[in-house]
Amino acid sequence: MKLLKDILYKVRIEQVVGSTNTAIEAITFDSRKVVAFTAFVATRGTQVDGHTFIAKAIESGASAIICEELPAELKDGVTYVRVENAAVALGVIAANFHDHPSKKLKLVGITGTNGKTSTATLLFRLFRSLGYKCGLISTVEMRIGQRTIPSTHTTPDAVSLNEILAEMVVEKVTHCFMEVSSHSVVQERIAGLQFVGAVFMNITHDHLDYHGTFAEYIKAKKRFFDQLPATAFALVNADDPNSAVMLQNTKASKHSFAVKNMADHKARIVENQLTGLHLNIDGHDMYSRLIGEFNASNLLAVYTVAALMNEPAMNVLTALSDLQPPRGRFQIVRSNSGIVGIVDYAHTPDALKNVLATINEVCSENEQVITVVGCGGDRDRTKRPVMARIATELSSHVVLTSDNPRSEDPMAILNEMRTGVQITDQSRVWVNADRREAIRQAVGMAKPGDVVLLAGKGHETYQEINGVKHPFDDVAVLQETLELLHK
Repeated sequence: MKLLKDILYKVRIEQVVGSTNTAIEAITFDSRKVVAFTAFVATRGTQVDGHTFIAKAIESGASAIICEELPAELKDGVTYVRVENAAVALGVIAANFHDHPSKKLKLVGITGTNGKTSTATLLFRLFRSLGYKCGLISTVEMRIGQRTIPSTHTTPDAVSLNEILAEMVVEKVTHCFMEVSSHSVVQERIAGLQFVGAVFMNITHDHLDYHGTFAEYIKAKKRFFDQLPATAFALVNADDPNSAVMLQNTKASKHSFAVKNMADHKARIVENQLTGLHLNIDGHDMYSRLIGEFNASNLLAVYTVAALMNEPAMNVLTALSDLQPPRGRFQIVRSNSGIVGIVDYAHTPDALKNVLATINEVCSENEQVITVVGCGGDRDRTKRPVMARIATELSSHVVLTSDNPRSEDPMAILNEMRTGVQITDQSRVWVNADRREAIRQAVGMAKPGDVVLLAGKGHETYQEINGVKHPFDDVAVLQETLELLHK
């Protein structure tokens, strides 16, 4: 229990009606979760405005209402607080209510179009192997030490975030590694949190359905760095041309890493094979089970974060060499016949290009690359033909199929993708809206030594069709199909 006046500390208040000495036992922005002694924060979402649920929240027992506009009728016994920005206020209030858990552990945020999940997960595994009790907040899962909690968003809402971080503090977690999406920055989900460091991986064509323009997407990523305190570190990938923009206004100490360009911390790829990477990082040789240039960049980012957190280099490199890739991130499934299956979350043009470029680097001229790929429904339509074009240019054969069609007609999505295929390449491209059958078709085309890539869904264990999530696991389906067709 807290007093309202205490959880309003540092909130930009414009007007108060009622007493701020009222007791608060819970906070929420969801009117369905309101009970007695709840502070209801009326935030404005992309589809729903919390102000329309103020009356319902009061009926359910809310004792305080935090909003940007006061309702026309004010009820006695309820305290109303008008604020400048309710979404920001929610984050600050949540942090105050839970006694600022982010300040009681070392919280590192990772942002970027591609590589967030891999880097956050590798950091979690690295620091755990170095002897720390760690937390992870990612697209795939949330971890509190050994305990796993399923994820629903890349970055949870401000209330959930602070609840999770507070649990971590209770369980004596010392380090937490967290994906920070562009949506979460714009929607103020990270307001009120204190980070010891931020990592920028890259920025490419994605989420333009939400941000509108690439410039706005960059601005969203940059805001994360603009908000860092002087005590934090800001680490950027110097191989990305937009990395310098991220550092322009940050108060944090500035650092860089790169595989190709000049940077504070450098990695050189000595050897890249399907068995793993041989890297030279800051003059030290290391071997990793991970594959590809993009993973070299991820590993270098992880190494650099550890260096900035004063971990001994040799301890870090030794631990890194034992790490496995996260589920659904260039995950290899082999058949007894010698066919190599790869499952990867690549769902953006740049990610797909990187994965296919990596596969082509380690394949011989006699080995085919057969790609199964789709695009999600109700998302950025402009990338659909681009994804198909990249897949066709970098694969021997392509099967276009459903990803998560959501509310859209799967064939309409596939027809948009097919417009990106050149006329001369049409004979190498098949369309099959049934993802299971598409995988079977691709595996059926493969012979020993060939690589079958399933792109787009990675770690997901469902396929969303017309609002219903049907069980579907690319890894499991690929394993079953390989066993059935190539015993």
